[in-house]
Amino acid sequence: MGYYDDHSPHTQQKRSRRRWVMPTIVGGILGAVLVLLALPALVQTELLPYDMTIPEDESGLVDDNQGLTGDTKSVSVDVTTQITDVVEQVTPTVVGVVNLQTRENFWQEGAEDSSQQAGVGSGVIYKKEDGTAYAVTNNHVIEGASEIEVVLADETRIKAELIGGDVFTDLAVLEMPGDQVEQVAELGSSENLKVGEPAIAIGNPLGLSFAGSVTQGIISGKERAIPQDFNGDGLEDWQAEVIQTDAAINPGNSGGALINIEGQLIGINSMKIAQSSVEGIGFAIPIDSAKPIIDELEQKGQVDRPYIGIEAYGLDEVPTSEWNNTLNLPEDVEGGLYIRSIRQMSPAAKAGLEPLDVITALDGEPVEDIIDLRKYLYNEKDPGEEMDITYYRDGEQQTTTITLGSQE
Repeated sequence: MGYYDDHSPHTQQKRSRRRWVMPTIVGGILGAVLVLLALPALVQTELLPYDMTIPEDESGLVDDNQGLTGDTKSVSVDVTTQITDVVEQVTPTVVGVVNLQTRENFWQEGAEDSSQQAGVGSGVIYKKEDGTAYAVTNNHVIEGASEIEVVLADETRIKAELIGGDVFTDLAVLEMPGDQVEQVAELGSSENLKVGEPAIAIGNPLGLSFAGSVTQGIISGKERAIPQDFNGDGLEDWQAEVIQTDAAINPGNSGGALINIEGQLIGINSMKIAQSSVEGIGFAIPIDSAKPIIDELEQKGQVDRPYIGIEAYGLDEVPTSEWNNTLNLPEDVEGGLYIRSIRQMSPAAKAGLEPLDVITALDGEPVEDIIDLRKYLYNEKDPGEEMDITYYRDGEQQTTTITLGSQE
């Protein structure tokens, strides 16, 4: 059996060596940490000269032969982009539109009535000809105005005149002296827009204090149908087909420009869904739909639309009991347009239509509500043209031909 002497000189030397190795390692680590922590303070108090300037040659690469000392170079950053270029180009064509309305002075007898600001929107100068400039805006921006002022990008105010407005497309055209107008917007096309392509909105959100505000987004959708109630009765009177974008469009932006990445006008900003739970949804009237309306307003002061002279409602708004007891409709009739009243001497009256008649087709095209009727009339027909109407009276299907009048 072997014998191990734990108290031999060799063993004691090994133990002694182990005792100082570990403290040495720990001390080295602590010393390095202390140096790193103290280095910035030493440099700042200039107790330790320390220059970290790295020289660059003309190619922008570090020259290893020059060490860590040398002269510094200033760097110039160019933030000009295609977006900033088109914004700079288009912004002068976007104006403020001020709706001034006359207020009667009840307190001072003989005092003149005064005009007060009733609202502010935006507009786009799209044409300058023979010393006159023309701007398009939303009809609701200038509705009820006794006077209209246009505020240019340089804050110059010009008195403008309303040529005409259209409630269905929410468009209006203004004219003003063109001597201070230098730029007009370039009209693009909305037909070939692609979902996802960039879109830029320019206008005056929340009033002239934020004039010329720019927001960027994308085209979120095309040909969106947005219901509109013109008379506040809770029933849909029309459906506007609009472009959807997530570029921020707020009150005051109405009538402003929606442009593409080329700086071309592709839409007239019109409305925003005002719900706290909805963000990033704005709408614009497609420029391809707006162009013919703008031209007609400029030339005639109004949009001539076909007219038949009836007050009507969709059958879905009529109680089922009235379907059976009053209208006597066959069971296979599932929808139609119920005539409530007819204007005297109107095209409908001349064609022999009567209250309680139910229209089911126009030129063979099914119709179920007032929106279907208006869309067919306004998009497919002109005043003076004839139109075949299929309708039911006392349960019997009949047909008549109507000569369309002109809506005043």
